[in-house]
Amino acid sequence: MPPLVTVLQLDTDFPRIAGDVASPATYLGDIEILRVSGASVGQIVSNDPAAIPIAPFEEAIAQARGDVIVTSCGFLSYWQAHLSQLTDKPFISSALVALPDLCARYAPQDILTVTFDAESLNTAHFGMYQTDVIGLPRGSHLRKVIAQNLTALDAARAGREIGELVAASRQPHHKHILLECTNLPPYKSVLAAQTDLPITDILTLIEAARPGTINPDHLNS
Repeated sequence: MPPLVTVLQLDTDFPRIAGDVASPATYLGDIEILRVSGASVGQIVSNDPAAIPIAPFEEAIAQARGDVIVTSCGFLSYWQAHLSQLTDKPFISSALVALPDLCARYAPQDILTVTFDAESLNTAHFGMYQTDVIGLPRGSHLRKVIAQNLTALDAARAGREIGELVAASRQPHHKHILLECTNLPPYKSVLAAQTDLPITDILTLIEAARPGTINPDHLNS
């Protein structure tokens, strides 16, 4: 049987804990990880996504065997239309592709997008759906683990810091949280407890494209 999902993973070594899009423990069956050689966080997390070398991702899609193909970095949303044309399978570059549907229910400013780097995420990634945005502080634990490609992650510390960030940033008009970063879903329960708001992330979109794929523990916020 083919894997449930193929993850086009950046060329990284930091831990992928349950709930992360590239963790096998996130899923109810086998997945395929295709590590895209040379695709570092610094290269892909860019305020100029048009300059991202996209050929390695094109080559990876040609090899993908999963029923659904996804990426491990939401900053690839700029390339959604281009890359999706290279396969007849559902392709999800980022949770940001949920914005057209979300903005049919909410005003863009009523959505709080949580990203790895708020300084780099811009209209090239959002298109016409510019939401409120907050990013992980440079000194925060999870940001340092990802940016420095560290091999140890204190999930409890990361969750505590992310929960405090979102609770402090949430405004009365916010009605929905969107997690751009595919490394944030493991902390969804913390965010739900802090804000009592519905949350959309890349796992939500994978489950919608292929029901019965995601472990329910990582869907219920």
